[in-house]
Amino acid sequence: MCEKHIDTKIVRADDTDAIKEAAELIKKGALVAFPTETVYGLGVNALLGDRVREVYKAKGRPSDNPLIIHLSDPEDAERYCYVNDDFRRIAERFMPGPITVVLKKKDIIPFQVTGGLDTVALRIPENRIARMLISLSGVPIAAPSANLSGRPSTTSADHVISDMFGRIDMIIDGGDCDIGLESTIVALVGNRKLKLLRPGGITPEMLREAGFCVEFDKAVTEKLSEGEVPAAPGMKYRHYAPRSQVTLLDGDGSKRNEYLTRFKDDSSVAIVCFEEDKELANAKNSYVIGSMYDQKQQAHRLFALLRSFDDISDIKQIYAPLPDKSGIGLAIFNRMLKASGYTVITL
Repeated sequence: MCEKHIDTKIVRADDTDAIKEAAELIKKGALVAFPTETVYGLGVNALLGDRVREVYKAKGRPSDNPLIIHLSDPEDAERYCYVNDDFRRIAERFMPGPITVVLKKKDIIPFQVTGGLDTVALRIPENRIARMLISLSGVPIAAPSANLSGRPSTTSADHVISDMFGRIDMIIDGGDCDIGLESTIVALVGNRKLKLLRPGGITPEMLREAGFCVEFDKAVTEKLSEGEVPAAPGMKYRHYAPRSQVTLLDGDGSKRNEYLTRFKDDSSVAIVCFEEDKELANAKNSYVIGSMYDQKQQAHRLFALLRSFDDISDIKQIYAPLPDKSGIGLAIFNRMLKASGYTVITL
């Protein structure tokens, strides 16, 4: 299925009959891309292990990289995994929404979904179309982001069409995603303790306010070694990367300005900056990610900005500020580290 020969159908999210058709396709084992509030997902019936393999083929994704299963209601979780009081607390506070919880799986979920692990990552998306699709299909939907493996995630239907047209059966066009970054992933350690495996729209601060003690997995801020097995999606491999090299600059605005001045007229260098970086924002090859005071805006624009660089043939090098790690900035920090292959210059 990874070869480009499938007749991909594109439908609109406001076409109820098309969503019903998509649900039938999912039920039968077809691959359907659909919008969520985070990024677009590439969905398949999670109960059909042989069909789940086709998702890995379509994306070119390593088979030890687990997938997330999507449900329409938290109460459905007990059919597929073992839940506890901490899961119920998270569900009551944050679901539906951009959070994924890793739980011990039941036998009904095949190991093709979990990358061979005995745990499964589960979430209930907030997006109305996603939940309608799941509900109508009557099955859990295993879905990574709907992009070619390693490339920036897809936050619009155009992105999905660019990466997946001819590789999958259907694309549901639901416009732009609201958040623009994948969901937060947590593992339940016990007694109101969580391990943060991937940061996202539900921040550590929000989890602490809900009464949880939060520890960070190494993979949030560091690179996993070759032999380490990822506990959740997106932890191990280089992700989110445009074709050009991304280098992050660790330093304040004045130091970044001083360092980047030499590249202001270099057409092979792209400069990512904030609206407040007036001097840089007027440079020939500068790209504004948003205000340094608006992390939600930065998150919403990030993947679209990274993907846009692949349309500019002259660009060989991209410089960007190392993000702040507070709030949703931790999620931006995590994605930018992976996009750069952990290439950081300290100024």
